Parts: sequence; C-alpha cells; structure tokens
Amino acid sequence: MQRFLVLILFLVATPVSHAHPDGFADLAERLSPAVVNISAAQRLDSEDGLPEFPEGSPLERFNDIFGSAPRIANSLGSGFIIDASGLVVTNNHVIDGADEVEVSLPDGRVFRAEVVGIDSVTDLAVLRMEVNEPMPFVAFGDSDAARVGDWVIAIGNPFGLGGTLTAGVVSARGREAGGRYDDYIQTDVAINTGNSGGPLFNMDGEVVGVNTLILSPTGASVGISLSIPSNLANVVVNQLVEFGETRRGWLGVSVQRVTPELAESFELATPYGAIVSRIEEDGPAADSGIRTGDLVLAFDGRRVRDSRSFPRMVAETEIGREIELDIIRRDRPMTINITVGTLAEDDADGEGETANTAVVAPVTGSGNTVMGMTFGTLDAASRRRFRVHPDAEGVLVTEVDQTSDASGKVRPGDVIEEVEFTRVDSVAAIREIVEGQDGGPVRFQINRGGQYVLQSIRS
Repeated sequence: MQRFLVLILFLVATPVSHAHPDGFADLAERLSPAVVNISAAQRLDSEDGLPEFPEGSPLERFNDIFGSAPRIANSLGSGFIIDASGLVVTNNHVIDGADEVEVSLPDGRVFRAEVVGIDSVTDLAVLRMEVNEPMPFVAFGDSDAARVGDWVIAIGNPFGLGGTLTAGVVSARGREAGGRYDDYIQTDVAINTGNSGGPLFNMDGEVVGVNTLILSPTGASVGISLSIPSNLANVVVNQLVEFGETRRGWLGVSVQRVTPELAESFELATPYGAIVSRIEEDGPAADSGIRTGDLVLAFDGRRVRDSRSFPRMVAETEIGREIELDIIRRDRPMTINITVGTLAEDDADGEGETANTAVVAPVTGSGNTVMGMTFGTLDAASRRRFRVHPDAEGVLVTEVDQTSDASGKVRPGDVIEEVEFTRVDSVAAIREIVEGQDGGPVRFQINRGGQYVLQSIRS
C-alpha cells in the first residue's frame, strides 16, 4: 500500500512535457512546394564591372576571358507564393536594382517574374510569376498571436542550397533595427545568406513572418534572426498589389516617449502611450483639436504600447478613415476624432526631439534657480545666443545643475512654457507652482527648438 502511494505521488509530481513537437516532416511536405528560390540579375556596364587591362600588361590575357561586354551580377534569395496566380513575396533587397528576376520552384520549374511593387521602408517586394497554371501557395497568419516560446520553422534558400528547413522558437517580440516602422519578431531559427525573403511558419502552417535580418559578428547565423511580422507584411503586400506602391496613414504629429517618471505623474501603473510633441500645420491633426502635451493612450480602440508603436498604428490605417484617439489632457480624459491622411515620402510620424546643440557659458542669478534649473531673461539677445525657436514664449533655462534631477532632462536653451499645465512667464510663477506640489514631481512643458517636450522632475 505504501509503495502504491509513493508511485501515485511520483506520477503526480512528475511534469508532463509538451515542449517539443513530434516533428516537422508533415509541415515541410505541405508547405515546401510554395516556397521558392529567387535569382535576380543585374547588368553591369563595363565601368561598373571588371576593368580592361592595358596592352602589354602581364594581365592582358584576361581580357579575352572577361571581355568588355556588360557583365551580369546575380543575387540569390527566397520567397513564397501567396496566390494561385503566382504572386510572390520576398525582400526588396533581394531584387533591388534587378533587370531580370527568375523564380524557381522546388520541383525544378523556373519562371520569369515581373516586379509588381516594392517598399524600401519595410524591405518588402511583390513579384508576379509568368504562369498559365495554378501555383501552390501559403497564407498569412496572425503574427500578433505568436508568443515568445512558440515553435516556428523557416524554409528557404541559404547559400543557394534551396529547400532547406530550420526550426526554433520565437525569442522576443517588438525588436528594432533602426527603421521607422520596425517591429521584428526575433527567433533562434538558423537564418543565413539566401534565406532573405523566405517565410517563417507557425505550427499551423501559416506565415507569421518574412525572414529579413540576422544579427551576427561573423555574417553567419548565431541564433538571432529577425522577421517582419505577417500583420505588417500583409498590409504592405495588399497595397503593392492594388496600387503598385504603399499608401500609409498620416496624422501629422510627432510623439515623445512616456518615461516611468511621466507615467507616475499621470498616475499610470506602467509607462505606456505617447505624448504629442509637435503638430504639423498642414496635417490632419491640425484642425482636429489635438494639442501638444496630450497623452495618447488608445488609437482606434487599441492600446498604444509606446511611442514607437504609435507611428506604426497610424501608418497601417486605411486612408480617409475617421478614428478615435483616447487621450489625457491636463489630467482629464478626452476623446478626439481625426480623419487619417496620406503620408508623403518626405513626412514621418514618429518620436523625436530637436536638440539645441549650442554651447554656452553658464548664466547665474540670485533667486533665479528652481529645482536645479537657473533661468534668464528671454529677450532678443538671449534668443540669438541660445538659438531659441521664434515661437517659444516662457522662461529661458540658462544653466542646469548636473547633480539635480533636471540634469539630462532639461538643457540650456530650453524654454519653460508651462508648469503643471499652467502657462508661466516668470521665475516667480514657476516657483509658486512648484511649491504648491508639496515636494512631489513636477511636470514641465518645454519648447526645445520648436519641439514640445514634457518632463517630470523631482526636487
């Protein structure tokens, strides 16, 4: 009896592992026919290719081998078919500058392809194969449903080998690599040269990413690969197919990151949302009622995770659609309606601050220092000296105590326009508001080179 109880306890205490799938053979057999190899050829002029060696040179004989005719440069990559008519998705950098593109299927068939459209911002391209029969294809899945730890597989053309499957897990979400709309899925799937443009599949056989980048000191896979999420890729692909170009949404605002200190001042449990720092005069937001300093918490009913996700949410929204922004203005919740406009190539929704890089000597003054900031007169001379934006009106910061909480948040040349959302025009007005906060954090609205910056500072 005692042995029986021990056996029961052992079985109950022993964890049941569901971590590893039985295998990927069934998925590979089903999905591989729609994963293609892409060969892009670019004709090089003689001045771009190998030079001709001069007569009498020891290397002259190589002119007969290489000749002087235009040469061909080839690049290899991967892609996947998304429609029976032969639409192929790949990376823009795979076919960039190509004069000829060929698509090879796993069964050995090769088809010419034309470029339907490219988007250099997200590094995506759509091709159309020249076919007269239905092609095998795969479908996009919901990349938002991919969780860290989920199994994923990649099929592609590493080093020109073709038909190669690698497997791993989702390692992280929301990775950035310097692009405007970066929101990469990070995996430990082995991705190498030639995998670019290939699909990242979930265990249901749906495309949840487009393999695009690897982070590596050697150029070979070290287990950090980045894929464009399918929800972003799907939007871009549909626009390229319909219009031949991307048509991104635009509000005409720039936004600032919500720091932990600002989150506390707005009584948020965790930092999220984005603070409006600038409004374009000719943008859709200009006449919507939104103001600098508004804290945007939700976009069209969706929570704004941070200042990086906000521009992506705007860009992915249908042009002409009226959306709601849930905001906090001066500690009061509000809802603003805005109609989404079209983003021009030279416009950019996104966070950013215009830094004042003037190097100036400290200016001190008795009684002019509050919370580590020393203030001076905002007149014509100081405007020139500190390169103050012509629209700035308030109190000029001339020096910041490096031991204060204001250090790194406020700079000489900043103009304090509001304190706790109240307009100020003197040091006395600033001091009165600060003293009314009973030693708690104080929010300062700063005009920095025409850009709005909100900072929460402790005494």
